[in-house]
Amino acid sequence: MFEKKSTTQAPARPAVVQRRGVERRKAILDAAEALLAEQGYEAATLKAVGERAGIPVASMYHYFSDRHEVDAELLQRHMTALAAALAASLERPGADTLAEAVDSVIDPFLAYFRAHPSCAELWFNGRAKALDESVRAFDEEQADRLWRVLTERGRIRPDTPALVLRIAFETGGGLFDIAFRRSPDGDDETMAEARRLVTAYLATYAPGA
Repeated sequence: MFEKKSTTQAPARPAVVQRRGVERRKAILDAAEALLAEQGYEAATLKAVGERAGIPVASMYHYFSDRHEVDAELLQRHMTALAAALAASLERPGADTLAEAVDSVIDPFLAYFRAHPSCAELWFNGRAKALDESVRAFDEEQADRLWRVLTERGRIRPDTPALVLRIAFETGGGLFDIAFRRSPDGDDETMAEARRLVTAYLATYAPGA
């Protein structure tokens, strides 16, 4: 007598489109990471990334406005992972000496850059203004974290200015830059000097210094 209304709903088209967009953005970032690792910063153009990801260049602009936006998002992905590695290293018990505390920061940085060449390429070779600002903000955040750890554990005096750790981070970052210019894996000799320099500087703020 009465027509039965269908309860079946049409597929949620916007959700499908959104999921495809997320998948394509990930494919673009993965392609950029691979090109950076294999061929270096100059080779990872938007056109080359699109070709690696299997996405026409014209379609790339639906997901990223330019190459710098790809770089920025990929660098942020690396920073999230690197921050977790640094936090885990600093939270481990030990680091009975100032040198060991310095190693607990340098070691995860060095290991991460060696395991992820694309991150090293962006960190040291792709320093557009936006990337430079991101790296500086990241370094300052990690320097403040290290300041809290060192003061809480009595490795440096409690009245040590937070600026001291920011200077140590910036100086160490400069030496990392030199190390990765001298070798794609980060020159060990330069890194040894970085450890000595930063440790000696912080030692001037140790209790009783």
